Amino acid sequence: MSTSLYDLSVANYQQTLGAVAAFMDKAAGHFATQKTNLDEIVDTRLFPDMLPFRFQIQSVAHHSLGTIEAVKSGTFLPPSNLPPHDFSALQKLVSDTREALSKVKPEEVNARAGKDVIFEIGGRKLPFTAEGFVLSFSLPNFYFHATTAYDILRQKGVPLGKRDFMGTMRMKT
Repeated sequence: MSTSLYDLSVANYQQTLGAVAAFMDKAAGHFATQKTNLDEIVDTRLFPDMLPFRFQIQSVAHHSLGTIEAVKSGTFLPPSNLPPHDFSALQKLVSDTREALSKVKPEEVNARAGKDVIFEIGGRKLPFTAEGFVLSFSLPNFYFHATTAYDILRQKGVPLGKRDFMGTMRMKT
């Protein structure tokens, strides 16, 4: 059996988005017991030259649902005018992204295999196939931002482990 474009993209996004939702819930509980203001967390950065937690979660949504929308339309644009989400709005963003991805049908995505996706940035147009875009751009960005969000929460003392990042694995039944 071959692996489909849907399996490479949506199935992976859903697994990690489920983990992100769970570790954000765990973080909210941890911060509530520590009496930490969640608004401080959304502005936390690992290093001064890195973007804050808020951006990491917004990017997880953009590099999952936004990628699937780009695969279907043929064009991917960087996000603009990102709202200043607070922690609960970021949790809702993850939930809404998961819900929207759950409605994507495998045949919709698989039908775009081999089709063009153009990444437009700063007046430049970078050409990809749908598979090349997902595998060489989208997934690396998606995992980078999910990992950075996880790391920020770890840095702030949330008791997370590798299993929290892995999410529900797709094991043979």
